[in-house]
Amino acid sequence: MRIILNIGLAACLLSFICLNKKVEVVNYTQLQKQAESKTNDTLYIVNFWATWCKPCVQEMPFFEEAATKFSSQKVKVIYVSLNSLKELSTVEKHIETKNIQNRVLLLNAGNPNDWVDKIDKTWSGSIPATIMYKGGKKVFFKEGEFTQEEINSVIENKK
Repeated sequence: MRIILNIGLAACLLSFICLNKKVEVVNYTQLQKQAESKTNDTLYIVNFWATWCKPCVQEMPFFEEAATKFSSQKVKVIYVSLNSLKELSTVEKHIETKNIQNRVLLLNAGNPNDWVDKIDKTWSGSIPATIMYKGGKKVFFKEGEFTQEEINSVIENKK
């Protein structure tokens, strides 16, 4: 009986820890599976950012607002942090403090020179940068920050 109780407590604790996980660490292949390789009719908005990037942090509320505005439509926002793996707790704290509701990934893909061109050949690698996919195809890319009006307009035109 004691063993069963201990197993039950361990399972509850593990599920609590998993439910509270705010940021998932992914490699480039796993990132592709999040949006680029999906062939459904959802518009996936992938925003590359970092906690140390002031314009990135300033535009996050615009993506949050857009996700709320378009919540009844097939629109999903995914944030991809370019912070280093050792800054994972910083990213998680930022997400919690700013009450970020959309999915957050931390990209652990090594040298950006190995994957930036795969995201978009015109991307210099600076952030913020946003790419949108629909039906497994890239439908939009922007290097630089958005205003609320700009992000809403792009979503309206691409959804």
